[in-house]
Amino acid sequence: MIIDSHEHVMLPAALQIKKMDEAGVDQAILFTTTPHVERSKSSTLDEIGREMQALYQLLSGSYTPQERMDNMRGNIVDLKQAISAAPERFLGFGPVPLGLPDAETETWIDTQITRNSFRGIGEFTPGSDVQMEQLETIFRAVLGSQIMPIWVHTFHPVTANGIRILMNLCRKYPSIPVIFGHMGGANWMDVIAFAKKQKNSYLDLSAVFIPLSVRTALTELPEKCLFSSDAPFGEPKLSRELIEFVSPSAEITEMALGGNIARLLEL
Repeated sequence: MIIDSHEHVMLPAALQIKKMDEAGVDQAILFTTTPHVERSKSSTLDEIGREMQALYQLLSGSYTPQERMDNMRGNIVDLKQAISAAPERFLGFGPVPLGLPDAETETWIDTQITRNSFRGIGEFTPGSDVQMEQLETIFRAVLGSQIMPIWVHTFHPVTANGIRILMNLCRKYPSIPVIFGHMGGANWMDVIAFAKKQKNSYLDLSAVFIPLSVRTALTELPEKCLFSSDAPFGEPKLSRELIEFVSPSAEITEMALGGNIARLLEL
């Protein structure tokens, strides 16, 4: 089974399924989204920029904590609706606010993640090292409830130091699987080297820095590589073809395209 381990909710759901079918993807793990770039009538900077403004404001801290949580709840509703439209095609990862006390974080995970039958937590896009450090509250909550993967964006605006903070959290909480989203961006070599030593770390292969990074990851850590497209920001068909093109063997291709995420999520 071919599983795209990272797509964002696209509207309408029929468009998302069409792209999956074109890529030969059987299932996709959906994440919430704030900007819906697929709604842009063209790919001009102005069109894309208008859709991205909501995300830029969120990352810049323009919203109050309550506004961020309200926005997140609305996105979770959209995620649930998308999954219910084709439950045989979609699974979900759900977001959790950063900066809440431990008890409120645990309550959010119980009510918004576990009760909705989501398979993991994320995506987190820390806009600063302070926000990366706040992830420890999430790790503590997961450790005290239900162990599930945590998906963290590790490309820009996350810094090399931010990635090191995440690595330290991996070491401190070795029973919690951590998916390094976009494989560290320009820091991909450091992330691959870390994942070779740290059992609970996994590599998301979407929005990669260069194709060489995918080839190296598949060669060094075939059991930890996860095919993903980051649709609608990426294309499922092209993301799959990249893995197939650079993969060292058919067996490794099969692992990356679905076997590894199926094993991680016990599908």
